Amino acid sequence: MKFLCLAIGLLAMVTDLRYRSLPNWLTAAGLAAALALHAAQGGWRGLGLAAAGAAVGFAVLLPFHLLGAMGGGDVKLMAAFGALLGPPGILLAALMAALFGGIWTLAWVASRPRAAAIPYAPAIVLGAWASWIGGSG
Repeated sequence: MKFLCLAIGLLAMVTDLRYRSLPNWLTAAGLAAALALHAAQGGWRGLGLAAAGAAVGFAVLLPFHLLGAMGGGDVKLMAAFGALLGPPGILLAALMAALFGGIWTLAWVASRPRAAAIPYAPAIVLGAWASWIGGSG
């Protein structure tokens, strides 16, 4: 799980910073791998917890996407991390991502005052990693 959490995060950050987009292959592969890993390790219960975490992660950011404040890739990335971290872990990750995101947004806008879009994957990834390292995931 450690490798998967690191790999998804690094790929998401690099891709979002470079292209301002998160491809479906990355978020879907992360989600599928997390579901399969938890199913292999914990059977139906593991799969259920991973699916619940994905649903919570998706639901946390969906309102922001529907309001036009966030891209769909960010929502799907949070769902993939939710499958890795489970419901309690992704809630902590969302809180941490909001904190990191506020700092990140201020720094981004200060350095690029005319930026049309702010890549939010770095904040999501740092939030997920903080939750994972803190033992919630």
